[in-house]
Amino acid sequence: MTELDDIDRALLRALAQDAGQSAGALGRGLGLSQPATWRRIKRLQQASILAGRRLILDKQALGFGVTVFLGVKLATKGRVSLEDFERAVTAIPEVQTVQHVLGMYDYRLRVVARDLSDFERVLRRRIMTLPGVGDVEANVLLSEERRPGPLG
Repeated sequence: MTELDDIDRALLRALAQDAGQSAGALGRGLGLSQPATWRRIKRLQQASILAGRRLILDKQALGFGVTVFLGVKLATKGRVSLEDFERAVTAIPEVQTVQHVLGMYDYRLRVVARDLSDFERVLRRRIMTLPGVGDVEANVLLSEERRPGPLG
């Protein structure tokens, strides 16, 4: 495990807030030069602490006003492989995340839709027809707030 100092943690917090900042801008905020900041970012990437940067789209602005979390229990484990289900479900564009979980359900899906009738269409025509789908539980997202990560 790579040892992180206070500057590394501050750099990670700044990147978590806005990963699009330049090394120069990050360095100015941390009291470092651009090259020193760049070396730290590279070291964190090489240590796999920084695994990438992400672009976050505003789903509401793009017309997707409903987010639903689905718990999916496979009906027949063994007859349908997990890989077959995962391959099929990841091909559905409205499915944003697929998580294989332990508990009451086998999978947790994050699904976006334009509205509830659009979600119903996705559920009936795409998700419920997937290989091996058994029980499904839907939870509609009402609100969401971002929590700081493990670095505070």
